[in-house]
Parts: sequence; structure tokens; C-alpha cells
Amino acid sequence: MNLITISEISKGLCISTRTLRYYEQIGLIMSVKKDDYAYRTYDEATVNRLQQILVLRKLRIPLKQISVILQSENTAAIIDAFRQNLSEVDDEITALSTIREIISGFITRLNESIHQNIKLNLMDDTALLEAVDALTVQKIPLKEEKTVEDLQAASEKLNKLTDRDARIVYLPPMTVAAAYVIGGENPEGASGDILNKFIADTDLIKVYPAARHFGFNNPDEGEGESHGYERWISIPDDMEVPAPLVKKHLDGGLYAAHMIPMGAWEEWVWLHEWVSNSDHYEGRWGTIDGVCGWLEEHLNYWDWYASDVHIGEHDSCKQLDLLYPIKPKFASNTK
Repeated sequence: MNLITISEISKGLCISTRTLRYYEQIGLIMSVKKDDYAYRTYDEATVNRLQQILVLRKLRIPLKQISVILQSENTAAIIDAFRQNLSEVDDEITALSTIREIISGFITRLNESIHQNIKLNLMDDTALLEAVDALTVQKIPLKEEKTVEDLQAASEKLNKLTDRDARIVYLPPMTVAAAYVIGGENPEGASGDILNKFIADTDLIKVYPAARHFGFNNPDEGEGESHGYERWISIPDDMEVPAPLVKKHLDGGLYAAHMIPMGAWEEWVWLHEWVSNSDHYEGRWGTIDGVCGWLEEHLNYWDWYASDVHIGEHDSCKQLDLLYPIKPKFASNTK
């Protein structure tokens, strides 16, 4: 049996090892153990499954529905999943058609005003303003495409953040308790277990209800024994931190933030491209123990902690902020 390593498949399919591990955690794919080899490997069937997943993701189908489409033996359930997504695309097409008609109307009326040599204030047109106000569309719909190349081109056009998709936020300096695990099958889960025990032992929810929970790959990318994950929980400055946790200090600063549902790790690339193309901001690196400084903040963490929800359970309801350290371009010496 021909097996492919996690790094080979990551490079071949342009998908992060973090995403591959997450797909395995939620049951979309399975890795194969190879004798005398510590890293994850995948067989041909799994590679084909991954290619199917990537196509469905380019069609903007959520992971929860992808699981139904690929794993369900109920054809009616699969059809229903596709119909639900088709309905959402139809709604966007309808909304954007309305936008097109309104903009076309603006152009027509302005052209008429030029010929009549009068000044026209479109913002006084109540009917037009009410039509615009009724629109809630936020995404561009996919056109009916026939080829993989067309789908790729459409996906690249859609998968870009606008200025409305990225927020500029300030993280204040804070003291944190850090749980770090490297190697093993699931360092994300293992570091979470360490942190959750600390929270329970210290009754942190009551002691410090303002606490915030962050995580990041450490090192940034790796496989097998070289893959690690670090989690932080903010704590009072004078709180004692028992081993194996380590007390650290986050300097804080300016970040570009983008909210994702759990598992949409590919959107890190979108945020990176947004910062790279920004006229006003650039990356700010090397602020966290030599690691690049990217953070993932678990939003509404206390509710998930209190409900004892584990990795993979109800992930479609979980939200994270991707936090990319930045600084103004006009202030190159700013932290």
C-alpha cells in the first residue's frame, strides 16, 4: 500500500497540516499508522477524500454539511444539504441583481442630468435609499461553472477579505498561564486538558471572569513529534501558576482580527493576504517567545468550558478570532 506523509500531502494539495489534523479529529478523514514511522500517513482513498473535501469547501459548503455529503448513506439527506446551499446562493444572486439594477439606475439618471445640465442629488431619492437599505447580502455568489479551473478562479476571487471582514483591535498587556504540549497525537487537546484542570483547580471563572483564552501552533508548522500547540489563559498578575504551566507576559499591541467558525484554518491565508495588501498596516513579528505572534482567541470561552464541550462537538457553533500582529506603515518603529 502506497502511503503519503502529512507533509507531502500538505504540499501537494496546498493545505496546512493543522487543517489535516483537524479534519481527522472531526472524523472527515483517517490517517494510517506506518511501522517505524512517527508521522501521520494517508492512503490513496484518503487523498481522494481530501480532494473531494477541498472542492466542496471551494463551493463554500460548511464542514458539518460536508460530513453529511461524504458519509451519509441517505441520498435524501445529501440532496437536502446541497439544496440548502443552493438556496443561499440563489438569495445572494437575487440580492446582487437588485444591487446591479440600483447602480445601473444611478448611472442612467446621472447621464440624464448631464444632458439636461442639472445637478441631481441621488441621496434625496427616498425610494432608492429604502431599496438599498433592505439589502443584507455580504458575499458574491458563484456563477454556474463547468470546469475545475473556473471553480478555482471563482474560489480565489471569493476567498479574499474586504476591509469589512478584518477588524483592527488592541490587545492590552496581560499576564497569562501557558500550557504547552509538543508531540503526540493531539497536542491541541492535551494542552486544553492541562489548561482546563488549572481553571477548575483555581476556580478561575469566579476569581477572574475577565479572563481570555488564546492558542497558537508552536512551532508554527510541524508534524509528528515536532508538532506542538500552546494555550494561554489570562490571569491576575499576582496569581501563582503550578507546573507544568508557565507564567508569561503578553506585551499586547495592535492586531488585525478576523472571526472564523472552528476549523476554517484556511482563512489564516486570507487574513495574511489582507495585511500584505493593506495600504495602512504591515506585519509585526517576533513578539511571543520567538514565535511569529499569530494568535487564535476562543470567543465566548467560558460558556464552552462550563458545558464541558470537547473537540469536534458542536464545532459549527464555536467561534474564534484570528489575530495577526500589525503596526501602522507610517510608524515603522512602533511595536
